[in-house]
Amino acid sequence: MTDSIDPVFQQQFRGAKLPLKPMHIWGIRARLQVECRWRDLALLDVAIDSKLRGCDLVALRMSDILVGAAVRRRGIIVQQKTGRPVQFEITDQARKSIARWLGQRCAGPQDWLFPSRMNRERHLSARQYARLVKHWVKLIDLEPSAYATHSLRRTKVSLLYRKTGNLRACQLLPGHTKLESTVRYLGVELDDALEMSAAREI
Repeated sequence: MTDSIDPVFQQQFRGAKLPLKPMHIWGIRARLQVECRWRDLALLDVAIDSKLRGCDLVALRMSDILVGAAVRRRGIIVQQKTGRPVQFEITDQARKSIARWLGQRCAGPQDWLFPSRMNRERHLSARQYARLVKHWVKLIDLEPSAYATHSLRRTKVSLLYRKTGNLRACQLLPGHTKLESTVRYLGVELDDALEMSAAREI
């Protein structure tokens, strides 16, 4: 699957990594399922749903997403960067992926959701997560330099903004404290504002 990158769109994000599109996500999921890479599939789905920074995503514990033996429908963690709590949804797709991944292992509530394969006492490193993201996008013939872990963090928020133009919702989901941060995060420009205004006749 090839996908050309619009230079204007890329410039709009001022060097930030591009979000994934739905067809990209479907393509990556299909490849991971074919290769039976259940950990990677769960990691992908949780990354998209949670909208967490890489450092917070890899540090998730079983208790953060499980209640008893069941996967929660919502999770909440305290962000390392801001020290503020943030909630996130866990969709049916992600819950199925997590359940399949957990079916491959035996773990307690305080164990890491994504442990290191080199040392089970440690979680997957943010660096290894970044390498996995590069690998995933290469699976569907995207340019790895245009995507990174932040691509997954901003994917759902970008889709929500494009569909609704609701900046407040887009601010709350990734846990931003200032709306200005969300505007920069989404790459909102004057052209976007004018298009949304023109589409809403009074």
